[in-house]
Amino acid sequence: MRLSITGIKKGKNDNEPTPSYLLKEIYDEFKIIFDPCPHNPTFDGLATPWKKRNYCNPPYSKKQLWIAKALEEQKKGNMTVMLLPVDTSTAWFQDKIMPNCEVRWLRGRIKLDNGKHPMYASMLAIFNGKHKV
Repeated sequence: MRLSITGIKKGKNDNEPTPSYLLKEIYDEFKIIFDPCPHNPTFDGLATPWKKRNYCNPPYSKKQLWIAKALEEQKKGNMTVMLLPVDTSTAWFQDKIMPNCEVRWLRGRIKLDNGKHPMYASMLAIFNGKHKV
């Protein structure tokens, strides 16, 4: 299970890595060079400078912190592709994602490497500098 920087367990939806098939597609299309939020982190991705092309599957219980960091990095000219749950009625989606990102809706529920499916449908939020920040 992913642990927070302080070692406290995250929410139950925070423990699954990105499915390998989806991760390969994202890395291939976007030429990703850095993951600031790997499944088993050895560093604090929120305090670390990100690279030019990033991929992030944040802990869903802390997604707003990671979205804020992606917006900061976008202002620096860095691109981030973020895997997020679809939740269009929330303030974070309305205020942070819609005006600042390209959104790609993933059809159906993604299939995790363990054969299970997450509770939510998923989307990719692409912080690419083509939207206002």
